[in-house]
Amino acid sequence: MTTWWPYARLAAAALGLAAIIAQLSRSIENALMATTEWGQHLPTVAANFLSFFTILSNLLAAIVLIIAAIWGLRRRRDSQPEPNWLAVLLVCASTYMIVTGIVYNTLLRGVVLPQGVTVPWSNEVLHVVFPLFLLADLLFAPRRRALPWRAVAIATIFPIVWVVYTMIRANLIIAPATGEAWWYPYPFLNPHLVPGGYLGVAGYIVGIAIAIIGVACFVVWVGRRRGSATDTVSGSRPQG
Repeated sequence: MTTWWPYARLAAAALGLAAIIAQLSRSIENALMATTEWGQHLPTVAANFLSFFTILSNLLAAIVLIIAAIWGLRRRRDSQPEPNWLAVLLVCASTYMIVTGIVYNTLLRGVVLPQGVTVPWSNEVLHVVFPLFLLADLLFAPRRRALPWRAVAIATIFPIVWVVYTMIRANLIIAPATGEAWWYPYPFLNPHLVPGGYLGVAGYIVGIAIAIIGVACFVVWVGRRRGSATDTVSGSRPQG
């Protein structure tokens, strides 16, 4: 598995990037066909596209898998576990992608969008196929390094920053598709839609935060279980 897993990572990353590009192309195409000034504003459309947690998570995962694949190919002649910095990146990427799959398939799968807004195959890759590969990578990728439990805290930094950014930016943007004086990437973050307004949104945020922490704990736990034997051979043990 050590010899071919890097190629599986490269293939998965290529598929993820292709799905991102396909969806970005569709978003730009829709903007060019829009009849309103705010709908045609490409900088806002592009910024909104890059404000989706799904897109950012998939982009990060693709980049991390490429880096991990290159490292694996360059070090394929030895059996050393992945370096700490790479193990932390993989924990973050795996956590965000697994959460993306869970949130989409529990909260967003039934949300009806206007026809032509999404690319169907891209949508499935970004929300199902790629998250499943990251789960498989967590469970089966060779040379996994065991990390201390503080890696869970590191994995929570980006989601916290993203939520703060999203809630502040939302009321500064005119929605390209509707012209509303706000734009939220997901309906469960929109206080104009969620019962209870901001209090209801806070409930969703707390629930998703618990999910992120829980998934991060699971990812680190799996890494410690799988990496402990390797680390014992190499003379090191995870601390914390």
